[in-house]
Amino acid sequence: MEGISWQDSGGTGEAVVFMHPASCDSRVWEKQAPAITAAGLRFIAMDRRGYGRSAGTPGFAADDLEQLRRHLSLSRIFLVGTAAGGIHAVDYAISYPDAVAGLVVANSIVGVQDEEYVQLSQRLRPQPQFNALPDDFRELGPAYRASDAEGVVKWQALERAGRAHTPPPRPPAPPQTKNRITYALLGAIRARTLMITGDADLYMPPPVLRLLASKMPNARTLVIPECGHSAYWEQPEAFNRAVIDFVKARSGTEP
Repeated sequence: MEGISWQDSGGTGEAVVFMHPASCDSRVWEKQAPAITAAGLRFIAMDRRGYGRSAGTPGFAADDLEQLRRHLSLSRIFLVGTAAGGIHAVDYAISYPDAVAGLVVANSIVGVQDEEYVQLSQRLRPQPQFNALPDDFRELGPAYRASDAEGVVKWQALERAGRAHTPPPRPPAPPQTKNRITYALLGAIRARTLMITGDADLYMPPPVLRLLASKMPNARTLVIPECGHSAYWEQPEAFNRAVIDFVKARSGTEP
């Protein structure tokens, strides 16, 4: 596939595709790849254009992901997106519903454009003050920053590496989506969905998570304790177990 890079463990297990945040590229999934493959699943992580080794002007990540799915001859995929990657995952599920076996959206504002939600978001994250805060303060919860100094330094290094490949402006512009995401479109997502956040996520506090999940017919929620905006990094064991259990569940359309 021209211009797009990805990781792929191969194998015959269910394909689980990971969509990275805006703060870095697919290297952030270093705590997920071993757990996913050890569970007998196929780990795939795509670098969006402008990140990692993917080239070209950022466009619709949903279309690039669909090209990748076809290139790899995958019938249906389980899709996991965190933060901005969660916005693209939702956009993909709306755009290509028949390709999604299940959807996990973690620590993501989801990109809803209804005025009520936009106003709520502005109250939670007043600008420009919020974006002026240090990246690790916004992205990592206080419990993690207090307990794992080495992990914070490693996250900061990955974030700096990711920013080096991200086109301006900084912070990045809102993700481009094929759809204008609304509550009504969330209601059209029929795939089993798991919505995850941390109890200390400044972007997606638990009440807002429950609000979004209530708009989706087959969604359930998980709040991870002592966790901020980067559950995949701060609480990888809980995050990985939730994803693996979700993928391996065989309960029809029940979440």
